[in-house]
Amino acid sequence: MRRGVHAEAAALTLLGVAPRLAVVVATADEGAGWYVRSLSGAARRVGVECEVVDLGPDAAPELIGATLARLSSDDTVHGIILQTPLPDGARVEELAASIVPEKDVDGANPLSAGRLAAGLAAYPPATAAAVLELLDHHGVELAGRSAVVVGRSLVVGKPTAQLLLQRDATVGICHRHTKDLAEHTRTADVLVVAVGRIGLIRAEHVADGAVVVDVGTNTAPDGSLVGDVDAVDVARRPGALTPVPGGVGPVTTALLLAHTVRSARAHV
Repeated sequence: MRRGVHAEAAALTLLGVAPRLAVVVATADEGAGWYVRSLSGAARRVGVECEVVDLGPDAAPELIGATLARLSSDDTVHGIILQTPLPDGARVEELAASIVPEKDVDGANPLSAGRLAAGLAAYPPATAAAVLELLDHHGVELAGRSAVVVGRSLVVGKPTAQLLLQRDATVGICHRHTKDLAEHTRTADVLVVAVGRIGLIRAEHVADGAVVVDVGTNTAPDGSLVGDVDAVDVARRPGALTPVPGGVGPVTTALLLAHTVRSARAHV
């Protein structure tokens, strides 16, 4: 994917359109800072310009919204991301509405979410799209299969369920109020977990032969990055499991850059 993005970015640059991604940051969160630096580095390596607009952790919602609107009207910007977390009083659902859909490369604008739910063209949240990208790459059949998504966030859970439905999977969603989680997850041919809770999913939650996509990124007591799935325990079930780190995350980054280049192509 990165090779393809690199080639497309180089071709666009020769045509006078340099793909450019803007990341608006209003937080001092260390994890967010690490992610933005990682994304900037990945963009640089594939020939996509990445502008980090750091408004500071005390930025007012009005300033964040105005910044997103300014970038939306800037013809040299092709993709816009609003990094979370946000300051107290700022809601991503409201502020992301200031990102025009054609530059909303992470599917944060409610209009993008609505179009996705309706099966219309839109950029889906990149993490949700990365789940499908991984399943497709490894030839996992979805039509007619049972898929269960654990987590109902607007960033991962709900859009992943929508994308799975579009591929004719039979989809269930579990969340914190689901009773007897294992009873539901054991029915899944494909299990997607995105809740941010270390070791939530163990072998008793997984059917033999199931494909498990671990979207969780949690910091363990020893400082290492771990997912929502107890990988050692689940390994007792013959099947497949994405690693953390090195699974969904790198694909998400590659897709954000691919979406930016696609948006830039529309300006040629």
